[in-house]
Amino acid sequence: MTANLLALGAIALWASLAALGVSLSHVPPFLLTGLALLVGSVIALPLSRWDVRQWRVPSATLALGVYGLFGFHFLLFIALRHAPPVQANLVNYLWPLGIVAMAPWFLPGVSLTARHVLAALIGFAGAALAILGGRGAGTEAVWAWGYVPALGSAFIWASYSLLTQRVRAFPTAAIGSFALASGLLSVLCHVWLEPSTTLSARDWGLIVVLGLGPLGGAFFLWDAALKRGDARQIGVLSFLTPLLSTLALLWVRGETPSTSVALAAVMIIGAAVMATRSR
Repeated sequence: MTANLLALGAIALWASLAALGVSLSHVPPFLLTGLALLVGSVIALPLSRWDVRQWRVPSATLALGVYGLFGFHFLLFIALRHAPPVQANLVNYLWPLGIVAMAPWFLPGVSLTARHVLAALIGFAGAALAILGGRGAGTEAVWAWGYVPALGSAFIWASYSLLTQRVRAFPTAAIGSFALASGLLSVLCHVWLEPSTTLSARDWGLIVVLGLGPLGGAFFLWDAALKRGDARQIGVLSFLTPLLSTLALLWVRGETPSTSVALAAVMIIGAAVMATRSR
């Protein structure tokens, strides 16, 4: 139960990402991600009781952390630039399904049941409805090569989430070193690939919120949840993210959820209940 609550905390924070992103859409994405990750890394200080030695991990573990945090966002940004954003986002949300489906490959002693498979498929269908049904017209299927990096980003986050359970145990505070290294890489990508920009005081305030929330605090909650819970159950719970994200966007825009979004809520919640049942 504790693990699922921690996962729901991370999911709730991730759900605010799109709404915050709308307010910061004028900020180059690599700069936005880099600064937010650097802010998020600071969370590790009180979490480690100001003992930075807890940030230290073997180089292979640090590489895994950068693979997850930086690699995921890098491919996602490429996908959003070279494919229709709604469909690219949908492909990216295959990562919860990937966690459920790949858990037996990555985690010893974990088997995949028909219940988990069915719950994951229902959850993904609900996520598709939440995204497509919550964005209005203009979501017709169009092929674009950007779907490939979108699929890659989904694989990276799913495999990162599972592989953190395979490496030598490390304290959750070490996520700070992952965020710090990934943030610095993102800022370098901004310098190399994006135009310079000037940030207002409001921009900085929202970036701090972003770093303490969906691009910072959520990663610590996610790691703590995976250390304590069943990756298959947590993977299915993650399908709540696109639903809550869509609802948050609708609320910011002052719009009413459509029938398809309401149906998506029923499907996703039902899938989560199915996956988390003990029997």
